This record gives sequence, C-alpha cells and structure tokens, in this order.
Amino acid sequence: MLLHKTPRLAQWLYPNLVWKQKVNAKIIYLTFDDGPIPEVTPWVLGQLKDYNAKATFFCVGDNIRKHPDVFSKVIQEGHSIGNHTFHHLNGWKTDNTTYLKDFLSCEEEIQKNGIKSNLFRPPYGRITPKQIKQLSSRQIIMWDVLSGDFSIKTKPEEVLAASIKYTRNGSIVVFHDSQKAMSNLQYALPRYLAHFNQLGYEFHAL
Repeated sequence: MLLHKTPRLAQWLYPNLVWKQKVNAKIIYLTFDDGPIPEVTPWVLGQLKDYNAKATFFCVGDNIRKHPDVFSKVIQEGHSIGNHTFHHLNGWKTDNTTYLKDFLSCEEEIQKNGIKSNLFRPPYGRITPKQIKQLSSRQIIMWDVLSGDFSIKTKPEEVLAASIKYTRNGSIVVFHDSQKAMSNLQYALPRYLAHFNQLGYEFHAL
C-alpha cells in the first residue's frame, strides 16, 4: 500500500534525515525526482513559473549527462539542485562501495555545470545506516508527503487529494518529472499549485 504521509516512526528512527522544515509560515517545499528529461521537466518549469514557485530538483546524473540543456534551464530559472545518484540506485540492493561511487558520479555531473549542492535524496527513499554514515557531510532530504504520481495504480484524482490532505506548513512534498509520472502529474500539479496559492502559500526551494 502506498503511504502518502510518512509515518512518525520513520522520522523518529532516522532523526538526522530531513523530513520537513520547521516553519510557522505558509511555505511548502516542492521537490521533483528523477529528471531532468525533455518530455516532462520543461512542462514542470512552466507550471512553477505560473505561480512564481521555486522547487528542488533531485536529478539523476545520467539524465543530466543526456540532457544538459534541460538541466541548464532548471538552474537558470532559480531552482535548487540535489543529487539522486547517477543510475537511480536502490540503496537496500546496492553494496556501499558501489552506492557511494554512483553518488559521487552524479555529484561530478552536477559540478560540471558550475553547481555545488549538498542536498541528496536516496532513490525510492531506500538507504542503509552505513550509507547514511558515508554521506554524513550532506543533507539527506526525505519527505513527509509523497504524491504517488509515479504509481500506475493511483488515479490522478487520488494523487491530488492525498497531496492536498497531508500538506502542512513546512512540508517537503515529492513529485516526479518522469515519463512514468506524467499523466498523473499533468492533472495533479497545476491543481495543487492553484489550491495552495489561493490559500496564501508560497513555494520555496530547499
């Protein structure tokens, strides 16, 4: 079963990971995983621009390498960049040496574009205690709201409803600028932005 809201137990077990931001103001931290790709990322950027919204893009290194122009556009429009490994590795299924090497390959790809970032999000949210220790000099960004846009079993209306239901001040919310998520994202993202914009929220990058 897809959990749209991160359980408090997970946050308690891993207090050194960043699950949400402690703010009292009406601020939401949108994040987008798995890009950049030309089929989806420019559309996302357009939606964000309509609401003067800033977000954080956790990029796959191989996609940065393949689509440097799209990556440059994300940077030019003032969004934050985070590392999402080079090959989108599942930490639970990857040995520590390979995982760290893949992380560093993505970091190198980001730095080639003149960006220094200490933000990292483990693909699938799966990372071991040893891997966390290896990356202790970075901010490991998780989330407290998972839109579920990537799930083919989740209807677009459900993605939107759950994302709205669980968002609070300071929430870190996960969407995906991927082809797999596109149909759900096209429905949910503009409506999500409009909903919280009308409530007086701002969208900030991490």
